[in-house]
Amino acid sequence: MSELAVQVPEFSVFELRERQSKHAVAVFVLNEGDRIRSQLEKMRLLASRVDIIVVDGGSTDGALEESFLRRCGVRALLAKRGEGGLSAQMRVGLYWCLEQGYDGIVVIDGNDKDDTIAVPSFVGALENGIDHVQGSRYVHGGRGIRTPLSRHLGVRWLHAPLISFAARRRYTDTTNGFRAYSARFLRDPRVLPFRDLFQHYELHYYLAIRAARLGFRVAELPVTRTYPLSGRVPTKIRGVRGNLSILGTVWDAVCGRFDPPASGAA
Repeated sequence: MSELAVQVPEFSVFELRERQSKHAVAVFVLNEGDRIRSQLEKMRLLASRVDIIVVDGGSTDGALEESFLRRCGVRALLAKRGEGGLSAQMRVGLYWCLEQGYDGIVVIDGNDKDDTIAVPSFVGALENGIDHVQGSRYVHGGRGIRTPLSRHLGVRWLHAPLISFAARRRYTDTTNGFRAYSARFLRDPRVLPFRDLFQHYELHYYLAIRAARLGFRVAELPVTRTYPLSGRVPTKIRGVRGNLSILGTVWDAVCGRFDPPASGAA
């Protein structure tokens, strides 16, 4: 990748074992406490099929101690430094995985809402030539358990239709962060995902649109997303201001404002 096309936040790398797979699963976490520990305990069964990479955005809860990560079969812990939210973490994780030579990367939130049993199907899709995989609770075989009504309505009637319109193909669950990308797609000079303008949720929306518009192979796979029975919903999007910010980001993505300059719109 050209240095001019790569802007990645500073980060540290703590490798716990050698690479063992052609594919990685990047888990994005920020102060998830027991939720990330529960999720990684479940994912330890996947360590023989896919390399597990934890990408931390600056946690202070002490949940990612070395002995625990080793027990769960984690290959590496990447710790982002400085400013930026999810898209900054994604740039760290995706960049490092490409530099390590992985053929494709599955990405997933570290809040234990997603059933990680679906990871092998995402890897299988990558192996079969799919370039952008979107997890969906709304396709056949998918399940949304205790999805808040506001989230359900927002996805089905606003978020997904807007992204689908811009992508010129139908997506059903565009707020779901359970996805996968081929190295071929991420390295394409018409994509350029490693730019500083991607700081929060921009990269998820941009890549979904860009993959379809450029003619890459795109698929949705069924996943199960479960919200807790009680207590605070695990999400970084809160209140009216947070939701308005998301809508603004979606609109920017729909209008092509994240496309590379002079890229030649598809």
